[in-house]
Order: sequence, then C-alpha cells, then structure tokens
Amino acid sequence: MQFTPEHEQISDTVRKFVANEINPFTAEWEKAGIFPAHQLFKKMGDLGLLGIKYPTEFGGMGLDFSYSMVMAEALGDCNVGGVPMAIGVQTDMCTPALARFGSDELRREFLAPAIAGDMVGCIGVSEVSGGSDVAALKTTAKKDGGDYVINGSKMWITNGMQADWCCLLANTSEGPVHANKSLIMVPLNAPGVTRQKIEKIGMHSSDTAQLFFDNVRVPQRNLIGQEGAGFMFQMLQFQEERLYGAAGSLRSLDNLIDQTIEYTRSRQTFGQPILNNQVVHFRLAELRTEVEALRALTYRAVESYVSGKDVTKLASMAKLKAGRLSREVADACLQYWGGMGFTADNPISQAYRDSRLISIGGGADEIMLGIICKLEGTLPGKKR
Repeated sequence: MQFTPEHEQISDTVRKFVANEINPFTAEWEKAGIFPAHQLFKKMGDLGLLGIKYPTEFGGMGLDFSYSMVMAEALGDCNVGGVPMAIGVQTDMCTPALARFGSDELRREFLAPAIAGDMVGCIGVSEVSGGSDVAALKTTAKKDGGDYVINGSKMWITNGMQADWCCLLANTSEGPVHANKSLIMVPLNAPGVTRQKIEKIGMHSSDTAQLFFDNVRVPQRNLIGQEGAGFMFQMLQFQEERLYGAAGSLRSLDNLIDQTIEYTRSRQTFGQPILNNQVVHFRLAELRTEVEALRALTYRAVESYVSGKDVTKLASMAKLKAGRLSREVADACLQYWGGMGFTADNPISQAYRDSRLISIGGGADEIMLGIICKLEGTLPGKKR
C-alpha cells in the first residue's frame, strides 16, 4: 500500500485521540464492564472518524477503504481490546451493507446519525445455536401488512446494551438457506425488544448482549437492498470485518513486543537482564517477523479490495493469521513477564484475555480454514 499524507494525518489523529480520550479511562471502563459508547462515539463523529469510507452526502469523508484500515491499525494503541472492537462494529461491521445497498431514506435515518456519532449501531447475526454457521440462523421476519414481524434472538452482540439500532439478519422466506435471508434495520427501542448483558472472560470494557425479539414490528422499507439477498450482503460485510480485525491487531502486537523488550531488559535474573538470554531475544525477533508478515498480508488484501478484487481468500488468511498470532504473541510475552504477567492489571495479561476472541468472532479459525481450502480446491471432491 502507498501511504499518502492523508493516511498519516488520519493515523496521527486517531493515535492522539486514543492517548487523550480512551487510554486514561480504560481501567475504569474495564471495571464497570462497559464504556460510554454514545459519549465516545460523538467525539469520534465530530472528528469525522466514524465515516471515513462513507459518502459525503451522509456525513462521511468519501475516502477509500485503505483510510479506514489506517484508523483500525492506529486504534491498536488502545490498551484494551474492547473499545476498538466496539468502534469497529460501528464503522466496519454493522454499516457496510447499509451504506452500499440501503435506500437513501434508510441511510439518512440510520447511517448519517451513526457517522455523526449520534447513534450507536450493532450487527445481529449470531444466535444461541451458533455463530459461524450463518445459514442455520432461526430468527424470522414475516410480512404482515406493511411491516415485518420479527421473532427470535441474537447472541454475543457487541454494543448490544447501548445500541440504538441493529442491522439484523433474519429469515424472510422458507426458501433455500442461502437465499431466504434479508438484512433489516431494527430500532432497538421498538416494542418487543429486550436485552440481557453477557459476561465474558475478556473484552470487559465492551458491552455484549443477547437480544430478544418478540413480535417486533418494523416497516418493510427498513429492508436493506432486495429481499433474499441478506446472506450475500452479510458475506460482503464479513470481508471488511475480517480485514478490520487483522489491521487492528498490528500495532497492538508491536506494542506487546515493545513492552516485553523493555521489561526483560530492565528485569534481572541470575545477574543479567532476561533479554540477554538468547532464547528470549531470538523468540522476540521471530515474533516481530511474524507481525511484519501479517502486516504485509493485510496491506496486500486491503490494496486488492480497494482496487475492486475479490479478497475472500486473502481476508480469510489475514483473519486466521491475526487470531493465531495474537494468541501466540500474548502467550509468549506473558511467559517472559513471569509472575507479573499473571497479574490482572498487567498489559500482557490484558492482551492475553482480550485477544482470544479474534480466533472466534467474525468467523472462527476453522471457518477461515474451510474458506481457504474451498478456494484452493483442497476440500474433498473440490477442484480449483
């Protein structure tokens, strides 16, 4: 990727925002199990950071996807994982299909306030019965007069406790499972919507909810694009979500390695710094190399996406590598911090808890491997 002065300016703006508006408060938010999304998103909206890649007529900057990924990478300076994940839901997970396929009326009602930071959004795909098997979801949206009547529930919904609306994937017909689903914009103050907070082992500052829909009525004009195209639209949204996850892990991984180098250089054992042990500095060099390899893969995928190419395989590879490498770096670095690494308020243990989700959310590692194998023609009975 070729970085312009505008790329650098966005990165600098985001990093300053993280330093001033996020990191000083994360300990408080982690303890509370939630961060003030409306307050923080409004500040980001005022800076134009929630609509970098979206049309100017709805309040966005009208830039290409690479600028959004620069923001994702800069958010890696956050000292917790929950806040940048929640921001990514707003910018790259619940809004891409709305921005690309939604009517102007829907975009004025839902996208423009999300870009401005006046509304918080969430994406409703996963259910209790499963997350990665999108075709198996059971939530229904049946026509009744001029409305859809929605019944079902959604699980593991980031921003779910605070969101004003949900981009909901539901079955709108009895047809084939890949052609019977639609994306529908659902205001979460609608009668029949209830929420329940989910406690997690990590990402504590990001609220996560189970959403319940009991005869929830929304007008049929809240349909994104055409009925039955929801599965395809969601697969397209997943590409941006997976690239966001990969880009968002890069600076975080670099920071973990930097902090571990600093700690092992200052920590003495048996008369010398821990870093002086070859097994330690060689391992950190190896991890740094892996991060640079992930960066190159991610940048290549983003560049291809911007040029209009199908990046399903590259995005899946980047997502797979980001999840596995995040686990590997956090675990290896924690070991070198010894007992300090096992304390709850240590930056390495924070990453150890938070990064585990990357291999699960947005499509588990095994789903990424299946996609890659399918496109490689290595599944049984499949040819390239």
